[in-house]
Amino acid sequence: MDKLPSYTQATGQRSRKSRLFLFLSLCCVSISTLLLSLFGSNLTQESIQLPLHARQIVQKCQQLNAKPGPPSDFHSRTQSDRFEHGTRPTLLRNASIWTGNDVGKEVIRADILLDRGIIKFIGHARQSLVDGYEDLVSVDVSGSWVTPGIVDLHSHLGVGSAPSLKGSSDTNSRKGPILPWLRSLDGLNTHDEAYRLSISGGVTTANVLPGSANAIGGQAFVIKLRSTDERSPSSMLLEPPFTINGSVVDPTLPPRWRQMKQACGENPSRVYGATRMDNIWAFRQAYDTARKIKESQDNYCSKALAGQWRDLGDFPEDLQWEALVDVLRGRVKIHTHCYEAVDLDGLVRLSNEFQFPIAAFHHAHETYLVPDLLKQAYGHTPAAAIFATNARYKREAYRGSEFAARILADNGIDVVMKSDHPVLNSRYLLFEAQQAHFYGLPAHLALSAVTSTSARVMGQDHRIGFIREGYDADVVVWDSHPLSLGAAPKQVWIDGIPQLESPYVSEKPASVQKVPTTPNFDKETAAAVEYDGLPPLAPVRSKSGFVVFANISSVFARTGGEIQQVYSATDSSDGVVVVKDGILVCHGAHSSCLSDLAAAGDAEWIDLEGGSISPGLTTFGSPLGLEEIQGEASTQDGYVLDPLSQDIPDILAGHELIRAVDGLQFATRDALIAYRAGVTAAVVAPKSRGFLSGLSTVLATGAAHKLEKGAVIQDVAAIHIAIGHGGLSISTQIAALRRILLDSHGHAQFSALAKGGIPLVVEVQNADIIASLISLKKEFEQHTGGTLTLTLVGAAEAHLLAKEIGEAGIGVILTPARAFPGDWESKRILPGPPLTKDSAITTLLAHGVTVGVGIEEQWSARNTRFDVAWAALEGDGHITKSQAIALSSINLEKLLGVTSIGGDLVATHGGTLLDLEAKVVSVISSQRGLVDLL
Repeated sequence: MDKLPSYTQATGQRSRKSRLFLFLSLCCVSISTLLLSLFGSNLTQESIQLPLHARQIVQKCQQLNAKPGPPSDFHSRTQSDRFEHGTRPTLLRNASIWTGNDVGKEVIRADILLDRGIIKFIGHARQSLVDGYEDLVSVDVSGSWVTPGIVDLHSHLGVGSAPSLKGSSDTNSRKGPILPWLRSLDGLNTHDEAYRLSISGGVTTANVLPGSANAIGGQAFVIKLRSTDERSPSSMLLEPPFTINGSVVDPTLPPRWRQMKQACGENPSRVYGATRMDNIWAFRQAYDTARKIKESQDNYCSKALAGQWRDLGDFPEDLQWEALVDVLRGRVKIHTHCYEAVDLDGLVRLSNEFQFPIAAFHHAHETYLVPDLLKQAYGHTPAAAIFATNARYKREAYRGSEFAARILADNGIDVVMKSDHPVLNSRYLLFEAQQAHFYGLPAHLALSAVTSTSARVMGQDHRIGFIREGYDADVVVWDSHPLSLGAAPKQVWIDGIPQLESPYVSEKPASVQKVPTTPNFDKETAAAVEYDGLPPLAPVRSKSGFVVFANISSVFARTGGEIQQVYSATDSSDGVVVVKDGILVCHGAHSSCLSDLAAAGDAEWIDLEGGSISPGLTTFGSPLGLEEIQGEASTQDGYVLDPLSQDIPDILAGHELIRAVDGLQFATRDALIAYRAGVTAAVVAPKSRGFLSGLSTVLATGAAHKLEKGAVIQDVAAIHIAIGHGGLSISTQIAALRRILLDSHGHAQFSALAKGGIPLVVEVQNADIIASLISLKKEFEQHTGGTLTLTLVGAAEAHLLAKEIGEAGIGVILTPARAFPGDWESKRILPGPPLTKDSAITTLLAHGVTVGVGIEEQWSARNTRFDVAWAALEGDGHITKSQAIALSSINLEKLLGVTSIGGDLVATHGGTLLDLEAKVVSVISSQRGLVDLL
């Protein structure tokens, strides 16, 4: 690219002194070179002609080992290289500013002036400062929290675009394991729907990486997410290397950091059928090639700088390998996708063999188990860029721990929380920091993990990741403390330009305006390391038939088909709940339960310290209970055959539907983790890649095995199918469903649909298909005289037909709770605050629709409590705590035909089940007649 922004533009005129010094230095080199050429002792009498570009060669050689970074006068710049003319200066008054300074511990109350794309002033703005601007925009943020823009160290925005369409994915190449010459910039799509969504979550900068199919996947590029007047991918870049497409390099400037993606372990092995041994050899071959080129360059330059021009020839370089040579010169930030200790060890050894630093290990699920190994890497200790709770989706991730961030920080290793967008929607990258903090990462490090630390790891901490004078004007004003659940931007500025048009934020309670208190997970954190990442998760049964929970603040219970708050303590130290053999026999003030307390005798007492009792939650949408590891077939029940696309064996043809209950697995790690997070039941349908799934079942997530009392809560719940684009026509699928509904072929399960005895659950995203299902329901009911109980699952576009869905008496399970336009069928999502006033949940509820929320992958079942709490927080007061709990309990059960849940209760310490500060400590199971201590 010929029009890259330069530091010269950013800083104005360089000082005369430095330029004069540089000029004289170059002159001296040229003169010295000429003299050596003419009078060197080893030269003959014949004259030697200097190469035509001798001066440029000398300059190149002098810069060969220069380290990247900003010029010394960078922060004296008066205008950003990304400044767009017409951008008005903005003064943010009365801000509570998390600056990122003092390792993230500094918080100040001040004003911030944004002008010409940079932060011009931080402090208490005097009138004289204001008077200096004619068109100043003044915004009183009234004490709101302000942070730097969120920086995503690991993203595939633009190369893994939304919606996903043929030809829109440029994440991975299949052309070989070693591809350092590829560049994510060359596949960057400016029309990705996710840019706008991610900005609405406060993300301002992303490091766009190639994928992980290759040992060396190529070069990554840092972008700002805002749209530009030029509308090109290149105009989105933040400090790209000067040498893109042969651009002329200013020798007076230090080079800029480059980014490179590497991967080890399972991914490249799976793609190329290689082993770990093959992958490491591929790395070594590649780096050996780069080392030879580097050595030949060094030898060449030692001669050039000594004036030995005879037969020197051209500078030795290879366009394919130049980026890897730069790695060996310490000018590239290496981002290595790496999970297990075996792979981490291999890359640490590689870094020392070829002497290059690694910026960060990404995903890095076992780094918390081997912190001392990371410290042996060449140059410096790599950071660990991790998920908060996303784990166990393949073997490499099986030992992932929610306590990894805390353990790494305790060992002095930099922690970065990243999205791997679209694996996780980067709009909610801040949620990763919130979870890391909940599980023990100190608040200042949690916020740094998505701002200043990530900026530093990618070599951009001289301009982003902090609120400092002279830094880029990338600023977010939040509606609550950024580590509180559901925190949303009131406004986002990138390069001083506001990004949210007419943002909507609801009023948040005072409780979320402060740093949440972290529960005590010391015991669990120690166990994660002690048991090599696989601590025992089975609950401990109470030793006594009587259990008394003391110092409770509230009790929520199932009452008359609803969730109601049946007790609220005026003084939390007075509230008690008495349980006998899993049955709640009394709740209320200590005085009102005196007789029951006396009868309890030697009861086991548990102090909840202001905690609460709530109904247990139910999860649906993932194969929880049918598989242990998503990527390992030997751990799964497998997929059912689909009658519309596959041949059904005679032994199955015309017989009963496949039942999930027959393939259940108990005591899986995700099920037990969910149980420890208050999810006591799971509804699961047979896994299917096509139209017909089968019959769902209901299991107790805390049960040890299938024959344990209460392990299978309900054998059959509902019939499940899926209708969508991508295979057979929608018309064909609707025709098949019509045939099922109007001609049951003697199937008892299909016949039950007409009697309303079992729900029909249809996975569907698109509003047009939903409209056809509404019409089909009416046709069925007119034809049979019965009532079809119909539930839509996924339903990303259901909000477009909220009125019609409500009138038709159809229920909706939003899966996931916060939609993402991952494909064309779910393109028209309702994003919710701050982009829209209403969310899909509030819109559907307003039209009388029974709404539940579900999940897509089983690892996220543990976060169900946060999903429903989040829905209430952005509901602008329209969703109470009781209604939020109902979204993943009685509502979900009603929509899925669950009638047998006996009413498990969950005890939380230090708050309610919906509070980010509360810890689940016990499950009270009336169905199994026990109290589990967690």
